[in-house]
Amino acid sequence: MSDTALPGARPSRRGFRFFAWRNRLARSRAFQSFAARTPVLRGIAKSEGAALFDLVAGFCHSQVLRAVVELGLLDILLEEARTPAALARMARLSEDRMALLLRAATALGLTETARGGAYRTSRRGAALLGVPGLPEMIRHHDILYRDLADPVAFLRGETEPALAAFWPYVFGAGGAAEPDVKARYSALMADSQALVAEETLRTVSFSGCRHLMDVGGGTGVFLSAVLSDYPSLAGTLVDLPGVAEAARARFDTAGQGGRVRLASADFRTDPLPGGADAVSLVRVLYDHSDETVAALLAKVHSALPPGGRLVVSEPMSGGARPERAGDAYFALYCAAMGTGRARSRAEIAAHLGQAGFDKIEAPTVRRPFVTGIVTARKTV
Repeated sequence: MSDTALPGARPSRRGFRFFAWRNRLARSRAFQSFAARTPVLRGIAKSEGAALFDLVAGFCHSQVLRAVVELGLLDILLEEARTPAALARMARLSEDRMALLLRAATALGLTETARGGAYRTSRRGAALLGVPGLPEMIRHHDILYRDLADPVAFLRGETEPALAAFWPYVFGAGGAAEPDVKARYSALMADSQALVAEETLRTVSFSGCRHLMDVGGGTGVFLSAVLSDYPSLAGTLVDLPGVAEAARARFDTAGQGGRVRLASADFRTDPLPGGADAVSLVRVLYDHSDETVAALLAKVHSALPPGGRLVVSEPMSGGARPERAGDAYFALYCAAMGTGRARSRAEIAAHLGQAGFDKIEAPTVRRPFVTGIVTARKTV
């Protein structure tokens, strides 16, 4: 589970010399030209060059994506191809700017050309529409983009990120938060929670559990999915007042109302209810500081009986092997929120061990960009 090299392990001087030589070579414009002309090296030079250009152009690519989603082009072109002229009138853009956007979207694989100069949604674009909550998250990114407009100032802590104001529940605003902010938070989380539930249930079995307590469970998307897969399971949902109550309609609609207890509580200040032999923390820990995480895990440990299980499911850092989702996206997002951070599996395991859990495991997930998972048991 370790994220770091073994204590005392150091790269050899030979290794240092190799990396220095490699980097000087890669930096050399003469070698770059040589590699581009040499059959054995040409493929590597091309792929590295393309990857480097994607990094340079990444902001433009994300803005093309946002414009396409904001204008609803993928929905409009899902089943019927249209020309730039027809779309320009609908979007109140000039025809040449609409053509520019469609060519860019096609280059990114979101749309594709059709007969007569028309465009239609591509397979990738259609798949984007099918990911729960993804279009809404893309629209929501305008806040993150503003927060990262000056990345150096952001990293130095010289800015006041707007995301910190968007997520007031993290700072304990709870019932004091504006109703429309609560609604935006709940809707955004609920829409995107379906994929997390799907990936978690594919990886973790709740067989043998009789009662699952979902702490910080929002409007009940995850708990409802578990109850659907395990008809004999009972559940308790714990979240802030108002948020937990909003889950009642979901459970009633699914015919699960009689199997669920709603507990309105702030897990930072209130005790957790007992009675469950399994607890889930789904996209909870990465919202909070190490101190809050330690206190919460201690409460979870106290609430579980011997043999009780804990499942942590959320985006995670790659640790010693950084990953794009956890380290180049969620880590920055958490930093902009002003609290919490994307932790590695080993860091989460260390917190679990300190709280008294053992039999800690990190099962492999199929889609780590959706979620990572760590499980543990309370044996004493």
